[in-house]
Amino acid sequence: MSLALTSELVEQYREQVESESSSVLAMNACFKADPLDMCLCRSKVIATNHVFTHKVESEGRPVTNQKSSGRCWIFACLNVMRLPFIKQYNLEEFEFSQSYLFFWDKLERCNYFLNKMVECTRRGEDVEGRLVSFLLHDPVNDGGQWDMIVNLITRYGVMPKKSFPESFSAENSMRMTKILQSKLREYTRELRTVINKGGDDAAVTETLIRQMSEIYRIVSICLGIPPQTFTWEYYDKAKAYHKVGPLTPLEFYTEYVKIVYNVEDKVCLVTDPRPNNAYGLAYTVDCLGNMVDGRLTVYNNQPVETLMKLCCESIKSGECVWFGCEVGKRFAGKLGIQDIDIHNFKAAFGVDVNVGLSKADRLIYGESLMTHAMVFTAVTLTESGTPEKWRVENSWGEDRGEKGYLIMTSEWFREFVFEIVVDRKHVPEEVLAVFTQEPVVLPAWDPMGSLAYQVTPHTHL
Repeated sequence: MSLALTSELVEQYREQVESESSSVLAMNACFKADPLDMCLCRSKVIATNHVFTHKVESEGRPVTNQKSSGRCWIFACLNVMRLPFIKQYNLEEFEFSQSYLFFWDKLERCNYFLNKMVECTRRGEDVEGRLVSFLLHDPVNDGGQWDMIVNLITRYGVMPKKSFPESFSAENSMRMTKILQSKLREYTRELRTVINKGGDDAAVTETLIRQMSEIYRIVSICLGIPPQTFTWEYYDKAKAYHKVGPLTPLEFYTEYVKIVYNVEDKVCLVTDPRPNNAYGLAYTVDCLGNMVDGRLTVYNNQPVETLMKLCCESIKSGECVWFGCEVGKRFAGKLGIQDIDIHNFKAAFGVDVNVGLSKADRLIYGESLMTHAMVFTAVTLTESGTPEKWRVENSWGEDRGEKGYLIMTSEWFREFVFEIVVDRKHVPEEVLAVFTQEPVVLPAWDPMGSLAYQVTPHTHL
């Protein structure tokens, strides 16, 4: 049976809406206003404040801004990393170069993709099959996962932002990404042709080397070529002059950063409540990565209560937390409030939104996925020790929230946070033991891999 929208039925709908004074008022308001602003719950806004029972000793300065790019995962990691670094070297403010890691990720990601296309061709995957079609839809993008940034830092190190500053294409990445995507699709066809005509490993390698030389040229022109060595000069809080270098970015990380923040000591936990994905197991996503022979992207699936508990313990010990979430749901973007009750949709539209599906259902039905990475810097605990609200360092500049910081309720955390990264010293042994398992492989299009496929510039929210 099918329902046709007959003129009689549409007329019935029209008469119903026009007879409702609340709907007419909402329609008039929506004529000149953002529907989300129209639904804003005033009582929730005035009850919001940035006062917390537990907060990291100091927060990073300046507030960072990823601009029109999807580099949130890089920004969030470097924002976490800089706090102990600033403390160690008694700095007023500091930024690591986000563009430096972005350069190497673009290069490595393109190489990873082309090698996956070779692998898919050799195992008989059809170019119009679901897997290759999915991968070709978005061959390279700005998003990423925690294990990917570990790959980058342990191979290439880090450097101060002043040693490799932002370029136009770092802050506005769409044009560069589109050029790279076009070339990767072209290169995929070429590689498949070489293999299908009986080309041996040497022929494929020769093709890849030439293709990657062209990719390197494109990325270098757009982002610049990172210096092989640099010298870091700075004043500390006491206005004393210091000079470090010349040294390589990897030496800088190993000798000056790793002693206060070792990315390999951090572990990534997710909460995926779908019935088919049991807690206490390790998962990975097919064809998800950014580096050939690099670290595998592994998810340790745990209940959301475990993630919240470990975040609290980390913040109480003075360590902030990298996390991944679905940023756009129940979010008052300009005010920086993440609260499931911040919008009263029912008062405006006569129906509620985001309440008819559970967290698991939203993942299953395509209503939810990770879209953004940020940093927890504070939490409020009740007298019983239950987390109530969280302070969030974002990377959208100072114009949103409280000079760039958001506030999140624990109810919102339970519904829309999917992933955290904490130091392994906070994690129980039985949870750490999950990392020794052979991970269950989820399909390439599984929503748990979505953070690595997202481009979420703040202008969209």
